[in-house]
Amino acid sequence: MKVSPHHLLMFTLIGLSCSRSVTSFAPIVTSLTKQPCAARSFSLFAEAIATGETESSTATPQKKKVRTRRILSGVQPTGNLHLGNYLGAIKQWVEFQNTGKFSSAQDLEGKSYEEKDKDDGDVEVVNENFFCVVDMHAITVPQDPDELEESTLASAALYIAAGIDPTKSKIFVQSHVSSHAELAWLLNCVTPMNWLERMIQFKDKSKKAGTESVGVGLFTYPVLMAADILLYQADRVPVGEDQRQHLELARDIVRRFNDQYCKGNPYKKRCKKAGLPTYPVFTEPEAMIVKAGGARVMSLTDGKSKMSKSDPAEASRINVLDPPDVIREKIKRCKTDSLPGVEWDNPERPESTNLLNIYAAVQPGRSREDILEEVKDMAWGEFKPLLAEALIAHLEPIQKRYAEVRTDDEYLRMVLREGAEAAEEIAERTLKATKVAMGFSVPK
Repeated sequence: MKVSPHHLLMFTLIGLSCSRSVTSFAPIVTSLTKQPCAARSFSLFAEAIATGETESSTATPQKKKVRTRRILSGVQPTGNLHLGNYLGAIKQWVEFQNTGKFSSAQDLEGKSYEEKDKDDGDVEVVNENFFCVVDMHAITVPQDPDELEESTLASAALYIAAGIDPTKSKIFVQSHVSSHAELAWLLNCVTPMNWLERMIQFKDKSKKAGTESVGVGLFTYPVLMAADILLYQADRVPVGEDQRQHLELARDIVRRFNDQYCKGNPYKKRCKKAGLPTYPVFTEPEAMIVKAGGARVMSLTDGKSKMSKSDPAEASRINVLDPPDVIREKIKRCKTDSLPGVEWDNPERPESTNLLNIYAAVQPGRSREDILEEVKDMAWGEFKPLLAEALIAHLEPIQKRYAEVRTDDEYLRMVLREGAEAAEEIAERTLKATKVAMGFSVPK
C-alpha cells in the first residue's frame, strides 16, 4: 500500500549561493499511521502466544507501506569543478545514493536527521535520485558558447567519475527538461519584485558589475531555483549553509501561489475537468542543512573566503582534474602562517583549519584525533607534501574514470537522455497542475 510520497530534494547550486539565515530546505515529514487491521493482527498474535496457539491464520504478515524520498541537486557547469564542489556536494550525493542518508544533515534546531529518521520496520523507503547540470543558472553571467557545451558534458562526466551510478540515479542537463524554464516564467508572474530585491546575491553582483551591465536573469534566477525545487514536489531540501534565503523565497512562493490559485470550488472544478487531484499544487519545502563533511572548503589564498570558481586566482583552488604536479605546486604555495605546528579550530589560524579539513575529507576512514596526533607537531614544510600526496591519491581514481567516461560520448549522451526523460515525466505532471490552477487551456 502506498502512502503520500515523502520527497527529499537537495539543491546545491554551486556558484549561486546567497547568504541569509536559512540554508534550508528541511522536511515536513509525512506521517504514516498504522492501519487498524495491522494493530488488530498484532493483538491477536499476542493473545495466541499467551495461549500457546500460534497458527499462521492469527499472524498474517502485513504488507509494508512505501515511502518515496526524492533528491534533486545540481552544480553549475562553469569552469572546472573544484574541491569545494566535490566535497561539499557531489561526494555527499554519492553517500546518499549508496546509503539513503546524509550523515551530517541537521534541521534548523540542530537535531540530526539520522536520529529523526530512524527506520520504521513497517515502512519500506524507496529513494529516487536526480542530479542535474544547471546550465540555465550558469548563463546569469556571460558564457562562451563554445565552452558552455563542453563544460556541461564535462560536469556530467565528473558526476559519474565521482561515483554517481546511472543505474541507481538519474543524471540530466537542466535545459534538456523544458519544464524548468516554463515553470520559472509562471512563477515569475506571481512573485513580487520586492521579494527579489531582497536577494543578497543580486545586490552583491550588481554592486560589483553595475546594474547597467548585469542581465535580468541575475535578478530573477532565484525564481528559477524555486521552480527547480517545486517541480519535483519535495518536502525536504538539503542545502548548504549559504542558501537559506533561496529556500525561504521558494516557501513564500508556494504559500502565495497556493493561496491565490488553489482554493475554493472554481479550483476544484478546474481540477476535476482536467482529471487532477484537488489538493494544492505545490509542497512547501523545509530546510535540511547539510555540511560539507563537517566544514566548508575555503580558498587556498585566504582561509576566510570560500573556494570559488569565480576567483580570478587559479592558485586559490584545487580543481578535481588538476594533474599531480599542479596540485603539489598549489599546495606548496598556499597561504599559511608563521606559527609552529598544525591545529584545528583556532580562529586566529583559518588556513590551518582549512588545510586540516581538506586532509581529513580526503581520508574519510580516519578520525580527527588520529589525524591531529599525526600532524600536530609538523612544520608546514612537512605537512604540505603530506597533504598534496593525500589529495593526489584521492583524486587519481576519479580522474582516471573521468577520462574513460568523457571519451565515450555515445554512452554519456545516452545517460543524459535517459535522465532527462525520467525527470521530465515527473516535472510535466507538476507543470500541468500549475497551468490548470492558473486557468490555462491545457492540451487534452
